[in-house]
Amino acid sequence: MAKTSYYDPHKKPRVMLLGVYAPYNKTKDIEGYYEEFISLAHTNGIPDKYKLFLKIRDIDSAYFATRGKLDQIKEYCLQHGIEKVIISEMLSVQQERNLADFLGCEVIDRSRLILEIFEKAAYSAEGKMQVAIAMLQHQRSRVAGKGVHLEQQAGGIGLRGGPGETAKERELRHIDEQIRRNRRQLEKLETVRETQRKRRLSSGLPFICLIGYTNAGKSTILNALTKSDVLAEDKLFATLDTTTRELYIDHKKIGLISDTVGFIQNLPHNLIEAFKSTLSELKYADLLLHVVDSSDTNWEAQIAVVHDVLHELGVRKDMLYVFNKIDQVENITSLKEQCVRYQPYVLTSARKKEGLALLKEYILRWHEDFQEE
Repeated sequence: MAKTSYYDPHKKPRVMLLGVYAPYNKTKDIEGYYEEFISLAHTNGIPDKYKLFLKIRDIDSAYFATRGKLDQIKEYCLQHGIEKVIISEMLSVQQERNLADFLGCEVIDRSRLILEIFEKAAYSAEGKMQVAIAMLQHQRSRVAGKGVHLEQQAGGIGLRGGPGETAKERELRHIDEQIRRNRRQLEKLETVRETQRKRRLSSGLPFICLIGYTNAGKSTILNALTKSDVLAEDKLFATLDTTTRELYIDHKKIGLISDTVGFIQNLPHNLIEAFKSTLSELKYADLLLHVVDSSDTNWEAQIAVVHDVLHELGVRKDMLYVFNKIDQVENITSLKEQCVRYQPYVLTSARKKEGLALLKEYILRWHEDFQEE
């Protein structure tokens, strides 16, 4: 008797992580770049049992990879029964669709992976709205690129959109309506934020913001400085929602300090756009504490990423570079030689009892100067 096969909706597809070293990637430590990609997958609950790393010399406009590399990827997928491929790079709509057709499986690019992580990590109403808008914009770009294979279907008489509206047009209209609805709700939340900001500014209290690459230790530093319990996990994008606390040092009230969402290279542009209302807080900061994971071999490239985002946001503020996690650095002397290019700076270890002593000293001196101005 033949064995009956049942579809299991809870069965997870077999996923391959495809790490690509593309010609436009200027990182000095490609292994570190791959590790970050694997960490993104882990953060999204995706195992790394099946992974393939390739160097691509040329980018194909239609398929991203050239024919020889495509055959290599397809052979791996067939050999291991891969049903879903997650690629470390951003793909155009056409490249994503063509790759999926060629490989015969679902293809997810870097943008979608990061968006899914943000979607799971957002807890506040504002954070959820911001991520929802970014997700819908990404979805819209995929619908807009589907082309003529969404065949035209006659619209019913009296239906909004009218006779002859295509399936593609209906889907785009539905997404646009969802985006508008979310934006209206976000505007209401932004009004509340603006009221809180005006109240804070009228108090005259100094305002300090923690910024930096994701997983640099911003939340851990915030917790240590303010004796708080903000979520601080050793994973990418543990914090999306801005948290503000009162800051006291040596029983002296310094002002207010805020944590912010971490940045990452190739952060989807629609995420930056969606979070601009939250990140606009940086424009009102009196001091930025730029937290750097000094144990990461790519820390200089990560600093450049943060600088680029600040430039895009039009933020120019006094900044202190906080080189964190020095307890994990093997050669402190070499680190100090490199740090001199980033002034002013302090070395810290947020998880050590006296690890923030230099940071506290700097903030106290800065606060004295701030009061004299």
